[in-house]
Amino acid sequence: MQRSNFPTIPRSVLWMVLLSFAIQVAAIGVFRQYHTRPGEDNFGFGFEMGRVGRSIALGEGFSNPYGGNTGPSAWEPPLYPFLIGGVFKIFGVYTYASAWVLLTINCVFAAVTTIPVYRIAQKTFGPRVAIWSARAWALNPYVWYWSIHWIWDTTFTPLILALIFLVSLELAAPQAAPRAATEKDQWPGWRGWISFGVLWGVGALANPTMLAFLPFCGLWIWRQRYRLGLPSLAGVALSSLLFFLVLSPWLVRNYEVFGRVVFIRDDFGLQFRLGNNKFADGMLIATLQPNLNKLEFEKFERLGEIGYEAECRRLAIEWIRTNPDRFAIISMKRFFYYWNGVPRPTDSTVPWDFRSSLFLASSVLAIWGLFRALRQKRPGAWLFAGLIALYPAAYYFVFPHARYRHPIEPELVILAVFLLCEARSRTTRAIADS
Repeated sequence: MQRSNFPTIPRSVLWMVLLSFAIQVAAIGVFRQYHTRPGEDNFGFGFEMGRVGRSIALGEGFSNPYGGNTGPSAWEPPLYPFLIGGVFKIFGVYTYASAWVLLTINCVFAAVTTIPVYRIAQKTFGPRVAIWSARAWALNPYVWYWSIHWIWDTTFTPLILALIFLVSLELAAPQAAPRAATEKDQWPGWRGWISFGVLWGVGALANPTMLAFLPFCGLWIWRQRYRLGLPSLAGVALSSLLFFLVLSPWLVRNYEVFGRVVFIRDDFGLQFRLGNNKFADGMLIATLQPNLNKLEFEKFERLGEIGYEAECRRLAIEWIRTNPDRFAIISMKRFFYYWNGVPRPTDSTVPWDFRSSLFLASSVLAIWGLFRALRQKRPGAWLFAGLIALYPAAYYFVFPHARYRHPIEPELVILAVFLLCEARSRTTRAIADS
């Protein structure tokens, strides 16, 4: 009888998952993050996703991202709003109980991400980097901030993307079980291709931005398998089929509701305009959002969701055409802000924002670690490079926010830990040789 080649997780890592979850849940109570936000009729509780969740709970369907009665919507990807709607249906709309449940679910996502972080680091950099990466993720207050502060997909997306990254590594270098004769006897085999397609479908329904990484990810897997003499065509076909099967119910719903093809969400025009307008300076111009601007909300109601998105896109493109130099400058600023952190107002006696300094330092460590990994030709180094190059690209042309880096935070943590472990090893060797 064949032994399973399915990888095991050390007990210490599982304890880290539980400890991380317990600390995060305790922090919800200590910092009273379960308090709803009555200002603007609780809009800050989940923002547009919260509004859609309320409509779902009230039996109005996936609609009304800014309140009122603006009709069916595809303003946000469907997964997290449906989660909010389900919780609202059971525990009440904008209640303390709903806040507790949603934030606790976020904590589960954040804590469980420790496991793929450990496995990714183990496969690419070895057991020492793996255990320290798991600790750096599970016991990281910055990670906890997003799980207990934001009712959004901010903790779910990093988990899904980390799982996709891990499955990609497994598919690129499958490990045969003892006496394995065919691919079906290997880990991950067909289970890997199935997981790959389903995870990408689920991820797209949570945060379509990650799809920028999909072509590179697929091509990287194919190249690695080709070099090992392993077939990929049937697996790619299966993954593609499952990917579109996962997406198809939502795409069909959108076509039936809007009478046209809407690929997952339809708010790009507004996001594009919020970062590209006469007031633009590389950051979000929030005053143009319909929830903060009565005239914009009236326009949203009058034109409808599709029409409003098209009008916003037209205005943004028109501004870019008449201000190409300005667009280029603020796009470079957005690149810097993505990795440095968006500037915040500070006291005049404090010339530098300490939080931005830490944010920039973590970016520098991760990117430095990436270059070392590429130089050493570490397994998966180019997969890290593709993710870091492609995932953030859209934000350089729209606007940056600290939470927009968080989906790739697990991989950044691993690269930073790898760099620090390398530095420590070199220091230790230098002391030993002296």
